[in-house]
Amino acid sequence: MNLFARTYSKSELDLFDFLSKNKLFGKLTHKEMSLFLPYMHLRMYKQDEVVFFRGDPSQALYLIKEGRISLELDMGEKFETVVQLQQFASFGNNSLLPKTRRIFNAFVISPFCQLYVVPQVNIQHIFESKPIIKAKIMESLAEVYNDNLGNLCKTYRSVHGFFELGEMFKEVVYGI
Repeated sequence: MNLFARTYSKSELDLFDFLSKNKLFGKLTHKEMSLFLPYMHLRMYKQDEVVFFRGDPSQALYLIKEGRISLELDMGEKFETVVQLQQFASFGNNSLLPKTRRIFNAFVISPFCQLYVVPQVNIQHIFESKPIIKAKIMESLAEVYNDNLGNLCKTYRSVHGFFELGEMFKEVVYGI
C-alpha cells in the first residue's frame, strides 16, 4: 500500500465512474481523469433547447449525465435525425481536434438534460502537458470514428446503396 497515494472523495469517485463509462475516457486512470474534473461544468437544458448548431466553432466536449440529445442535419427547412444519444455518451467529439466546426445540430429531446461541458481550451491544455493522456483519448476517438464509419458502410450495403457512396469520399485528401 502506498501511504502517499492520493485518496479521492465520494463525488470524485462518482465522476470517475461516470467518465469510465464513456468511450473517450474509458482508458484513463483515476489520476489521469482527475485532471479533467476542474473543467467539467454541469449545465442544465430543457426540451427542444439547442446545444449547438452545425457550423458553430467546436469549443467544448459534451458528456450526457442525464437526458437525451438528438444530433441532426439540417436539410433545407427540415431536420433529419442522425443519432439520438443518452446517458454516458459524448458528443461534439470533434472539439478534441483544433480548429474544427460542428457537423451536426444538437437538440435536447428529453424533458430536461444534464450535460457536463468540458471547454476545448482546457482539453488542449491537458493534451499539451500530458501527451500520454492525449494519446489514450485520441486512440479512443479513432475507435469511435472507425466504428461510425463501419456502421455507415454496413447500413449502405443493407439498403443497396441509396446514394452514390463515392460522393461521400470525393473530398478525401489524406485517406480514410
